[in-house]
Amino acid sequence: MARDGCALVTGASRGIGAAIAHTLAAEGWQVGVNFRSDSAGADRVVAEIESSGGSALAVRGDVADPAAADLIFTPVEERFGPVMVLINNAGTRADALSPQISDDAWQRVIETNLSGAFRLTRRALRPMLRARFGRIVNIASIVGLHANPGQANYAASKAGLIGFTKTVAAEVARRGITVNAVAPGFIDTDLTEGVGKELLEAVPARRAGTPEEVAACVRFLSSDDASYVTGSTLTVDGGLTA
Repeated sequence: MARDGCALVTGASRGIGAAIAHTLAAEGWQVGVNFRSDSAGADRVVAEIESSGGSALAVRGDVADPAAADLIFTPVEERFGPVMVLINNAGTRADALSPQISDDAWQRVIETNLSGAFRLTRRALRPMLRARFGRIVNIASIVGLHANPGQANYAASKAGLIGFTKTVAAEVARRGITVNAVAPGFIDTDLTEGVGKELLEAVPARRAGTPEEVAACVRFLSSDDASYVTGSTLTVDGGLTA
């Protein structure tokens, strides 16, 4: 089903972001596929979407850059119209125990995972408020809800993202805009490589999740069926935080 406007997924050249881009395209959205450095991966996602009959555009931009929001949004808007679905998925890690985290490692993670989502959300809300419709989904993490030693910077960024989600949701709910978070647990992606395989022993489902399972939750929260769901955090973790 063709839709007015488009969707934008940050960090969409691989992993969870790529799965979300594919899923939203299958729902009829034209999709902006944002990437920072993996142009080949982004081009591959675009080609796969187009080969399935969808429309997509790869757009470079580092969400940690304060000037990136306009640089990312403008080409997508010129091609597809206003962004009506924003998925803040771009993220990074710089793991270490708290005494060993450098200022640079702290700042880089916060700027990418939290400040980037803030700036892109701020930019997306302008046309959404005018249209009295919008869907924003922030990809958080169960680490924002549950301690994981060695990831203080990552946990702070994701906990902040959950708090940000709730506050913006309350601010814009009367304008037909929903803002939610999805908090994945142990998902089989490049970003989780090397993160405590022993965690699988603690997962009631006894397996890692897949990017497609996270994307399915984003699909629901981006849909008309989720119009009364806002300010929520949906955990996708095989029961780990239960």
